[in-house]
Amino acid sequence: MRRAMRHAHLLGAKEPLMHRLVPALVAEMGAAYPELGRAQPLIEEVLEREETRFRQTLEKGLRLLDEELAKVERVWDEAQQRLQVPLEYEYAQESPLAPKRELPGEVAFKLYDTYGFPFDLTEIEMHSRGYTVDRDGFDAAMAQQKAAARAAWKGSGEAAAGEIWFDIADHAGATEFTGYTADEGEGQVVALLKGGAEVASAEAGDEVTIVTNQTPFYGESGGQVGDAGTITGPGGLRIAVSDTTKPLGRVHAHHGRVESGRVGVGETVHLTVDSTRRDAIRANHSATHLLHAALRDRLGAHVTQKGSLVAADRLRFDFAHPSALTAEDIAVIEAEVNAEIRANEPVTTRLMAPEEAIEAGAMALFGEKYGDEVRVLTMGRSGRGEGGRRYSVELCGGTHVAATGDIGVFRIVSESAVSAGVRRIEALTGEGARQWLVARDEALKGTASLLRTTPEEVESRVTALLDERRRLERELADVKKALALSGAGGGSGMSQGGAGDEDVGGVRFSGQVIHGLDAKELRGLLDQAKQRIGSGVAAIAAVNDGRAALAVAVTDDLTGKYSAVELVRTGVAVLGGKGGGGRPDMAQGGGPDAAKAPDAIAAVKAAIAA
Repeated sequence: MRRAMRHAHLLGAKEPLMHRLVPALVAEMGAAYPELGRAQPLIEEVLEREETRFRQTLEKGLRLLDEELAKVERVWDEAQQRLQVPLEYEYAQESPLAPKRELPGEVAFKLYDTYGFPFDLTEIEMHSRGYTVDRDGFDAAMAQQKAAARAAWKGSGEAAAGEIWFDIADHAGATEFTGYTADEGEGQVVALLKGGAEVASAEAGDEVTIVTNQTPFYGESGGQVGDAGTITGPGGLRIAVSDTTKPLGRVHAHHGRVESGRVGVGETVHLTVDSTRRDAIRANHSATHLLHAALRDRLGAHVTQKGSLVAADRLRFDFAHPSALTAEDIAVIEAEVNAEIRANEPVTTRLMAPEEAIEAGAMALFGEKYGDEVRVLTMGRSGRGEGGRRYSVELCGGTHVAATGDIGVFRIVSESAVSAGVRRIEALTGEGARQWLVARDEALKGTASLLRTTPEEVESRVTALLDERRRLERELADVKKALALSGAGGGSGMSQGGAGDEDVGGVRFSGQVIHGLDAKELRGLLDQAKQRIGSGVAAIAAVNDGRAALAVAVTDDLTGKYSAVELVRTGVAVLGGKGGGGRPDMAQGGGPDAAKAPDAIAAVKAAIAA
């Protein structure tokens, strides 16, 4: 078919014409093959699209051929001059010193690998110009690429599972992706896997992986998840596709389950992408581009993409930035993205050389490998790229919305750290953002109901409750202080000569455990305890939020005999803490084991008696 297209092109056809032959084909063969009539619109559409695409490929390939042939001609002219036989073509051609009028094999391989230009068409074109093609060089370049790919795959740790994909790629070739312009289309099954091995057919109930020669299903890559949908065919065939991956970067593998019918290698099937899911993915992917541009506007040109996830229900974007974003940063960035969405500007794509794309303002990812041709995505009109007409210009191979308004709405739901110098934003768009906002609204209404107020008054009501809590906490602290001073605060000391006091080896000792007391209050209470006992040692443990703080005070007349620092360290060890410090007359420490607060007081008491 491509040869026929090429000859039509050489004969001067300026527009696709193969599809115009379909009515004649149906008239001639329709009686014998009724399916031709039923599928006539689809056949015409596929042929027209294929010829349009092939013409683009042909034009690019011929331009490259012209450039390479110009190099060969220069070499030929130089050789003729060296041989001093500029007019004796046949002699020069036969001379062992003359170069061959031959297209290098690596150039033919570049045409095939980068532009999909078949080798046989390259041969035909070269023969028409009086040249041959270095077939051995072409085969060597092909073998070198396969060897490099296999080596890279084996180094990835997936060699056992991946080896089969090299075999499939060898006999089936790369999958042609048609999903940029279509959500469904026809394809021929070129490989079928079940249980990790190639099979000829599969039946209802089988879990399978299907490879077709072309597909509208996007294979997971570039952070974007793979498409889901259905594959149908003759005899009631229906396969539910749950995911699509892209082994080796060039084969699209449809993973799913045969729900009904039978499928076999060589059969033609109809592939239909779940358009609702794809629309959500498109919106999230386009939103990451707007987010990237907004981040650079707000934070600076140092912001670069470090990773992403584009799924149907959310998007995640990792970027280089040294610190957390402020609430104001997030609000400004979110507002800017939504402004671009409301502008509803068209999203356009162009195929360009990488250097040309970067000159046009496109952002490329550092470390990413690009071929001789890249897909450039542009959106918005806020003054950058392509003469200052675009908001976002990036190299991207994913699927996107037709206009920014298709995103609907954009909402940032979290901002966090991934690693040193890398931040992460998670966000929602479209229906996902709407559902999130509805859930937040319902939560606010529920909170208002609990507080017996309206959603609008929740903030003031909570503020009033917090003020009331702080007032009650202050009153409670005052009561606890009073109880502690009276010796009735739940202390562990033995009463002798005064509430909470006892005689330990001739030394007056006051020990207490007080629950709910702030550790900051301990020193003040100990000063008052020292005044009350006159001469002796006081120890108070404050238990709060599962931890215990211990403070010990020694009256001045006993600091030569007892050190508050040593006594507090004895008690802190019981609490599971380390250290403790202060002065000989006053020291404090703490530990995580609040349940042992009475034991810590007892340890201080034992140290005095020792």
